Parts: sequence; C-alpha cells; structure tokens
Amino acid sequence: MSSKNNISEKKIIGLTGTYCAGKNYVAKILEKRGLRVLDVDKLGHKVIETEKDRLLARFGEDILGEDGLIDRKLLGEKVFGKPGELAALEEIIHPAVNQETLAWIDSLKRKACVINAALLHRSSAFELLDSIIIVGAPVYIRLLRARKRDKLPWPVILKRFQSQNEFKPQYFKGKTDIYRVSNPSGCSDSGSLSLIKRLHTAKLEDRIDEILSLREIKMIKV
Repeated sequence: MSSKNNISEKKIIGLTGTYCAGKNYVAKILEKRGLRVLDVDKLGHKVIETEKDRLLARFGEDILGEDGLIDRKLLGEKVFGKPGELAALEEIIHPAVNQETLAWIDSLKRKACVINAALLHRSSAFELLDSIIIVGAPVYIRLLRARKRDKLPWPVILKRFQSQNEFKPQYFKGKTDIYRVSNPSGCSDSGSLSLIKRLHTAKLEDRIDEILSLREIKMIKV
C-alpha cells in the first residue's frame, strides 16, 4: 500500500499537453536533468495486457491482433466518440493504472519525479502535484506531427483535436502552480536539427531549467 507520508514529502511535477504538442520530448529533457519520469500512457498499455480477459469479455475478441495481443488501435476504434464505451474502458483500466502510479511514486522515497500523462487530471497523482507543466505548440505543427506519427486520415485527426476543446480549464481550477512551455519546431531525437530547430530546442531547455530552478528542484545533467 502506498505511503501518503512518503509521497507528500517529495516534489512531484505533472507533465501534460494536447494531442501531439510534444510533451514526450519535454519528458526526455527532464530525464536528462536527472528526474525520474513515469509515462502513464505507456503504463496504460501495460495494463491493457494485464486486464486482457476483462477487455475481451467487454469489447469482443475482434480487438485482438494477429499476434494474439490486444490491438490498441482496434480497441480505440471501439470507444472513440462513444462516451458509454469509453467509460467502460476507463472503468477497467484506470484503477490499475492509478494503483501502479501511486506505488511508483512511493518507491522513489523522497526523490523528485515527473508524472507524464495525456489525461493528467484523471491520475491518482493529480491532487499530489507540486506543479504542472503544460506543453503547447502551434496547431499546424501539431497537425503535421499527428499525420506523420499516427498516419490517420485527416477527419480522424481533426476529431481528436476537437475532443480536447476543454483541455486547459480543468488544470487552472486548482491551486497548483502552472507553467507553460512551447515546443514549436517539431523537436525530436532523430535526424539532424536545422539552425532554427536548434534555437527552439535551446530556448525550450532554458525554459525547463528556469521552471526547475523556481521549484527548487536539483538538476543533474547526465
């Protein structure tokens, strides 16, 4: 069982952003500064397999891929745009993800850490956050990233964008400190960076260092 005393004594940063804003790139910068980062979205992928039997019973065996594992794309098609089906999926997945999130935080003792999640406000760690970093990028950049990464039809991509219209307000209702960062250049770890991209990257890293300094979080460059 997670110890609330241990959790409350450490710095916990929430990291989130809209679809294809580039939050995972920011997560890598934070890792380079010596912070431990939990990717809650990847944790959800793991839980999908541990809850495989319940998911098959609820959504049918046609969500299986040729390898016998649950195909997340097929599962996503079952629930996207269907509030009832999405709620059923979340009822299966979220409790296990939340339990593992709290256990992970607790295991770090007093070390500062980062919770990286697209749906950060639904995480069991949300009320424990010391601060939140919201990653943004111009819409046209996000559209190009989405097309390149997910290779989905434009109508599907646009629907995903529309589904996040209420993304920001929920984070500003509480008292947690909010920091915005911009990742406009399509920063990635692959390929060479143009001069403009290098400048954007340097500016982004400077902003991260500023936030960590404000939160009195020790940075360890590795």
